[in-house]
Amino acid sequence: MAVRNYPRAAKQSRNSVTADVAEARKDLMKHVRDYARENPEATALWCLGIGFVLGWKLKPW
Repeated sequence: MAVRNYPRAAKQSRNSVTADVAEARKDLMKHVRDYARENPEATALWCLGIGFVLGWKLKPW
């Protein structure tokens, strides 16, 4: 009868998923930086808009 080692397989699977997520995050950040360098005006407007909405929704009073 073969001995199955499920915890090891689960750990390897989680490490693989974690590595994929980390790689995707790095790719996304690279894309955002490249876009910001190519389109600084649009990036500034997006940041202003997001800041306005967050400030409006998260006001302390």
